[in-house]
Amino acid sequence: MPRLISKPQAEPGLARKISLSSQAPPSKSNVGKKIKRHWQLYLVLLLPVLYLIIFKYIPMAGIVIAFKNFNVIKGIWGSDWVGLKYFHQFFESPNFWLYIKNTLGISFYGLIVGFPAPIILALALNEIRNGIFKKTVQMVSYAPYFISTVIMVSIIIVNLTPHVGMVSKFFEMLGVSNTNFMGMPGLFKSIYVWSDVWQFTGYGAIIYIAALSGVNPELYESAKVDGASRIQKILRIDIPSLVPVSVILLILNLGNIMKLGFEKIYLMQNPLNLSTSEVISTYVYKVGLLGSSFSFSAAIGLFNSVINLILLITVNYIARKLSSNSLW
Repeated sequence: MPRLISKPQAEPGLARKISLSSQAPPSKSNVGKKIKRHWQLYLVLLLPVLYLIIFKYIPMAGIVIAFKNFNVIKGIWGSDWVGLKYFHQFFESPNFWLYIKNTLGISFYGLIVGFPAPIILALALNEIRNGIFKKTVQMVSYAPYFISTVIMVSIIIVNLTPHVGMVSKFFEMLGVSNTNFMGMPGLFKSIYVWSDVWQFTGYGAIIYIAALSGVNPELYESAKVDGASRIQKILRIDIPSLVPVSVILLILNLGNIMKLGFEKIYLMQNPLNLSTSEVISTYVYKVGLLGSSFSFSAAIGLFNSVINLILLITVNYIARKLSSNSLW
């Protein structure tokens, strides 16, 4: 019999390595051809990129002010280097922990109350079948978002003013004596947070309503055939559909926990409620900017940014470990 000569077996994975090695990286000419072919898209992308570079990244060089005794005449680069002087000055401030406590207290209070509010509203609107009523509720709930901060604070102050405000009149009808609500330190956080809930809940629900609109209708039909109630449908279909969006927004909110809005708190402040209303941003404005201590204000701003960055990375890491949803 003729002897059969078997072909030598190829090394496992060798063909794959050869195929991968044969794929050369894209040359500059190919990249240039792609840019030339789709130049309209790159032109549209150019403006946002330039905006980020000019107004976001280049100004980061000014962060060096936090480590210098900034002098307007000498300029940023000519000012004397002082290192961590202004950081120590802020940390050794007698009210440092008070500002931290007020900032974190208002931020976490707002997150606990304000984060689930748009989700609840979106779930409720998703259950409404009457089109006219649904659109009316959406319009009424969205409208406060477009009120400016100054007008919003004016509405709050007018309604809470003793003897004149609507809230004071209501308590008068109940036999309660007139109370200066804006002058009570214990009520400041609640007034700030719940007014924010009223103003931003409707607008925040838009994202969740959009997520619910992308749910496969066959899931609702299957649930209806199985005899699922509305509550069961919300728990088994709607809420799981909102989890990815909710996790991303929660990470972003926790990453801005130290970046508490300055304008509204500053307008709501008065000498009676400073013990609970003075936060880092208002302190920076009063001491750093009004006092022309630009290096001091830059140091506190850098401290805030570093804390926010650490929180963002930590929360994103935890979210990635606990679920498959994260920013990166």
